[in-house]
Amino acid sequence: MPLAPTPGPAPTVDLTGKVAIVTGSGRGLGLAYATALAAAGAAVVVNDLDAEVAEKAAAGIVAAGGRAVAEAVAVGTAEAADRLVERAVSAFGRLDVLVTNAGILRDRVLWKMTDEDFDAVVDTHLRGTFTCARAAAVRMREQGDGGRLILVGSPAGQRGNFGQTNYAAAKAGVAAMARTWSMELAKAGITVNTVVPVAATAMTETIPAFAPYVAAMRDGAPLPDFLRKGEGFGTVEDCAALVPFLASDAAADVTGQCVGIGGDRLALWSHPEEIATAYADGGWTPETLAAAWHTSVGRVPQTVGIPAPRLPEA
Repeated sequence: MPLAPTPGPAPTVDLTGKVAIVTGSGRGLGLAYATALAAAGAAVVVNDLDAEVAEKAAAGIVAAGGRAVAEAVAVGTAEAADRLVERAVSAFGRLDVLVTNAGILRDRVLWKMTDEDFDAVVDTHLRGTFTCARAAAVRMREQGDGGRLILVGSPAGQRGNFGQTNYAAAKAGVAAMARTWSMELAKAGITVNTVVPVAATAMTETIPAFAPYVAAMRDGAPLPDFLRKGEGFGTVEDCAALVPFLASDAAADVTGQCVGIGGDRLALWSHPEEIATAYADGGWTPETLAAAWHTSVGRVPQTVGIPAPRLPEA
């Protein structure tokens, strides 16, 4: 059952004086995150592989009254991560927030996926998150007054997705790193959370069930409630509010969580846990496992994959 927010005045989310890096923020979700952080008062380092795209995005934030600079570099290496942190410090004097949004896709089914397909996606999503988070954590611990690591995951990393061995594995790793780092960095006052967004992007708008609604949205029509609420599917701007919240003092006690957002829906994803157990005196044999599986722990197997959209009946 959906939970209603507790009535009462909303706390102010003010990031004045804070400095953030958002990787892969030249367009799409990354740009929405960077724009929302700037609107809340943070200075932002906009990152993109394409220098022209990064500069344009940063200029747009500045034109709207925010503070932003661009740094064009492909995330993945330690050198790239160090460049981003150095850019934040040289431009704005410190670093308080890191959002690891940069990513690419190389979708193939397992038997057609090449080493290059796999490595490119894992290097950007998983290694890129690791190297950027490490560099940011070093700087934040040196500063001594806490910080925020906001990692970007995906429903594919939570449940798997057909044709996305590389992407799903990397995003599952991102969620695992967030849980680990939330423990390691707690004493330093650094929170670590994973955002699991669902929005109309270049990837999701190719889903046949969503395509006509996304096309209508591009022409100015609102998305219907069955998408915004039922599927938690909306615009990139719908996902953006979560990032300044997690970056703020209002979320100082939120760490180690995977938080979903999209359309009108906000959700907390569960951590993996044992959901059924059985015991055999003296331990299990292949034969006793075979005899017990379907009547004990395997009686209700877990589902896999991102659920298909539930469209209204014509």
